[in-house]
Amino acid sequence: MIYGIGTDICDIRRIKTSLDRHGERFAAKVLSDAEMATWKARSARWPERGVRYLATRFSAKEAFSKAIGLGMRMPMTWRLCEVGKLPSGQPVIVLHGVLKEWFEAKGLQAHITVTDESEYAASFCVVETLDPSHP
Repeated sequence: MIYGIGTDICDIRRIKTSLDRHGERFAAKVLSDAEMATWKARSARWPERGVRYLATRFSAKEAFSKAIGLGMRMPMTWRLCEVGKLPSGQPVIVLHGVLKEWFEAKGLQAHITVTDESEYAASFCVVETLDPSHP
């Protein structure tokens, strides 16, 4: 059963402006430790690819926060929500700490998709209940 649906579109130029203004501090606020390592590696090789990576993660976390109905308030935080990927390349939501505990206690499962084009990154998230007895 669907618990919630979230979508987000992010202007990549806005993310670039924030990076230019705040530097790595902005990325560190949004990205988990694992995402931060990937962002640094991509940015070192091709800076534009690093900006796109950050924008897709920003968008995915916004979409996820909407799907769970919390927005950006506890237990939802930028760094407790991570966008990983399966060996196939499929993106997956990986949760940590109190957000993971909250999500699992509600018996939820998330599905996420991310995409980007020249100026925009977009994400769509569906969260469903695994156990129909959970509200």
